[in-house]
Amino acid sequence: MQLVWPSREYLVSYIDVLERGWSPDNVRGLAATREELDAIAADADRFLASLVDRDAKAGPITLLDGSTVPRLPGYRRWMWDGDFCGSTSLRWQKGSEELPPHCLGHIGYAVVPWKQRRGYATRALKLVLEDARAEGLRYVDIVTGPDNPASQRVIERNGGVLVEEFVTLPSLGNKSQFRYRVHLAGG
Repeated sequence: MQLVWPSREYLVSYIDVLERGWSPDNVRGLAATREELDAIAADADRFLASLVDRDAKAGPITLLDGSTVPRLPGYRRWMWDGDFCGSTSLRWQKGSEELPPHCLGHIGYAVVPWKQRRGYATRALKLVLEDARAEGLRYVDIVTGPDNPASQRVIERNGGVLVEEFVTLPSLGNKSQFRYRVHLAGG
């Protein structure tokens, strides 16, 4: 498995997993899937370009409760093993490791269900940590649910240390979450 930049070369496989009901967004779920399929249908090249937004030019994002917040710089990369198998994201605030309250962590990842338990998430997180280091971050925070031991293991295998259990803002679902921190050497 490797991480690739979203491009036309991988788009047919990406569309296939979306049409099968997978979502790259573990908070917004199928609503995000529908939005992505609509965006691809409207303008595939624009959609692909939107996934790499290091300057946060795409405008605000909408939270679960319908409120909007400023977009952070960041990008998505896709997991590829000959087919699309998952997605990772990295986001940050320029000049700081701190994140605003509406952004739970620097890194997100999701593997399609039929390709889980192959070590893809662990490898993808390792690669994204290298990206975070290259962006100049000294540490990253990664959030997962207390009911997700598989994700907890992925984070811990990559040096993550549990720093707190907290409840998300109402605009993010009022859910109990674990925040892990990974310190990046050289960042």
